[in-house]
Amino acid sequence: MLTTPRWLLPDWAPNLHPVLVHFPVALLVTAVACDFLAFALKRHPFLRNGAAALYLLGTVLIVPTYLSGREAGATVFTPGMAHGLVDEHWTWAMWTLLYFIGLTGGRLVAHWRLAGWHPALWAFFLVGGAGGVLLLTTTAERGARLVFDYGVGVLGVR
Repeated sequence: MLTTPRWLLPDWAPNLHPVLVHFPVALLVTAVACDFLAFALKRHPFLRNGAAALYLLGTVLIVPTYLSGREAGATVFTPGMAHGLVDEHWTWAMWTLLYFIGLTGGRLVAHWRLAGWHPALWAFFLVGGAGGVLLLTTTAERGARLVFDYGVGVLGVR
């Protein structure tokens, strides 16, 4: 797994996961927003290229975020009632990771192979991006419940 030396982490972070988790979420949501804007403005290569870069960076960062979350779930204090939600969060995170790897891979292949404007194809990727945001939102909601409802990663062992 991904073990981070304690001295590299800020004092408030029990592990690497809370440091990383917000970056792929922000990057991937912004990528989808740029895609929608590029689609609405038509033939706007700057926005399409920016969205492609954001998808790539967000998807690359989602991998260590997922791995650090797996490590965090195994190392932080988890109240008994939260164990089921940890499993749900892990499952949603895994499907979100796999989904974005597939979506980003397909999108980048289409972006590089088909340099022109193909509205039907880009509409397909827009719908795919919106689906990815739903997956991200569902995964994030479960993670937020673990932290804010159960104190996972925040509360010490009593």
